Amino acid sequence: MRATLLRTRGGIATLVFLAAGAVLPAVASGYVLGLLTVAYYTSVFAMAWDLLFGFAGEVNFGPTFLIGLGAYTAGILDARLAPNISLWLCVAAGAAAAVIGGVLLALPALRVRGPYFGLTTLVAVLMLQNFVVVYAGLTGGEIGLSVPDVMSVSAGTNYWIAFGFMVISAAILFGLSRSPIGLVLEASGQDAVQAGALGFNVTKHKLFAFIVSAFFSGLAGALMVFYMGTASVGTFVDISVGVQIIVAAVLGGRRTVIGAAIGAVFLIAMGELLRPLGELATLLVSVIALVVVMFFPDGFLGMLKGRGRGA
Repeated sequence: MRATLLRTRGGIATLVFLAAGAVLPAVASGYVLGLLTVAYYTSVFAMAWDLLFGFAGEVNFGPTFLIGLGAYTAGILDARLAPNISLWLCVAAGAAAAVIGGVLLALPALRVRGPYFGLTTLVAVLMLQNFVVVYAGLTGGEIGLSVPDVMSVSAGTNYWIAFGFMVISAAILFGLSRSPIGLVLEASGQDAVQAGALGFNVTKHKLFAFIVSAFFSGLAGALMVFYMGTASVGTFVDISVGVQIIVAAVLGGRRTVIGAAIGAVFLIAMGELLRPLGELATLLVSVIALVVVMFFPDGFLGMLKGRGRGA
């Protein structure tokens, strides 16, 4: 009975979150819609990251490697290599590049365990940062790459594209997490040796999770480029962006999918609300995140379900 209640509370939180997102365009300003548009793309980044960490148990310290591949591939195609092809083909190419890069990274990374996997993914981010700076003629370097095409100049249209993309991504990732594949990922994340002893191919399932995470990360990165009209290291590749994504996923609640979206919206909204405080804003948001993680390791949804550290 209690388990049913907990699931109901999580379901209610999801419905409230989605209902609020559907109603906001009727009452919010264009500025707020723009802020939430970025938050929704960040939500997809966080949900994709949580599939690998929350279920497969692999800490990817370099989510921006996959995001950056998708964003820069789409942007470079549009601005430099094939300016006459469809924007949506550029987006598809960005997602494909992220998947290819994800496979090339995952094959050696999954051979190692513990902190070495995380270090491998972190090095990949640093390599991508250096590539962007060194090949500035192609990537725009530290200044950034401006793309000539955008999805829309309407704040409302951009909002609905991002909101719809987030909802569809959440539905797919949630369904995957509750499928037999998701159960195997969760089992391997908790005890890979035991899962292997039961006959499951742990490496194959983790590779699949990495590919799915790469696809959604790259796709979201490519879409975000054509919303912002520019690609830069500070927006898509920087390590601090990756930290924000990781914190959002953990803050919302790991292994919940929708929790990552809630955490991302919370971080971006709080950062904007506290912006007048300057550098103090970052400190306050960090303290809030630290308190939640320390006392409610299951995140916001864990708080809602009443599961604290001592529960």
